[in-house]
Amino acid sequence: MSQGWDSSIRNELQMVEQEIHRSILSEQPLLTEICDYVISSGGKRMRPGVTILSYLECGGKKVSEVVKIAAAFEMIHSATLIHDDINDRSEMRRGRLSAYKKFGLQQALVSGDFLFVKAFAIGGFFNEEIVGLVAEACTAIAESEIVQFEKEGEVASIDVYLGIIEGKTAKPIMAGARIGAYLANADPDRIHAMGEYGLNIGMAFQIVDDILDIVGTESYLGKPRMVDFFEGKATLPLIHAMEDTAAGPRLSQLFHVKVKSESDLEEAQALILGTDAIERSKQKAKEYAEKALTALSGLPDSEHKLGLQRLAAKIVDRNY
Repeated sequence: MSQGWDSSIRNELQMVEQEIHRSILSEQPLLTEICDYVISSGGKRMRPGVTILSYLECGGKKVSEVVKIAAAFEMIHSATLIHDDINDRSEMRRGRLSAYKKFGLQQALVSGDFLFVKAFAIGGFFNEEIVGLVAEACTAIAESEIVQFEKEGEVASIDVYLGIIEGKTAKPIMAGARIGAYLANADPDRIHAMGEYGLNIGMAFQIVDDILDIVGTESYLGKPRMVDFFEGKATLPLIHAMEDTAAGPRLSQLFHVKVKSESDLEEAQALILGTDAIERSKQKAKEYAEKALTALSGLPDSEHKLGLQRLAAKIVDRNY
């Protein structure tokens, strides 16, 4: 059985879990309960994993230091999931009720804010440059979410789509990879290389997520398929499918239906699958994964570099 991408950092990832659970303890038990519910819902821990692998690949030795910032990034990610589900009115997340459906809207909102505050409290232990990188990543998330909200119900251009996923997914992973290298006292070229790796696997990851929203099984997704289409979000597969002369016009009609039925979603899925949109989107994800691997090419071989390479391969091969 082949080893996983995270096989060299299992202990460090366990330390991240412990750091997170220490950080979310509150005098108000409900806050801790909601945060624990979200954080323990089965996430892949890719973001802290990239930060830790970057740190170790660049020669970092003081693991406790990188574990703290890796935990902060995972907490920020969890906070955005709470807020995303509220914004998107998503009832399910990873096979369970989303936090706001289980605990209530106001309680979930406050818990998301609590996670952000606790994450920045961890970040406060580090220098101004690292705090700035974390803040830039959070700014990119917020700005891209606003653009996505403004474009809801529109078939945006590919450039707009790529800009949205760069801000909401890729730049936070890029920041984590750069911070890992920075904490290891890597030279500027290596910090840049790790950042390029993080940016490009982030792009690949989100494109694959958007493909899986159309072709993935409900048991794997933990939610129904075609959620993006239902919510009026034009992802890369849909944008490509809209370019098809046969399927495009009908897809456009279905996309602009205000309240879509189950039969609308089934018809739209069949139309998309009848085009080359999925294959074109897969190819784009592979191109980003290749860019990520190229960014690693100048780094010395190690078990940590191998983990980063395996992660890039894993991302583009997820349950098609």
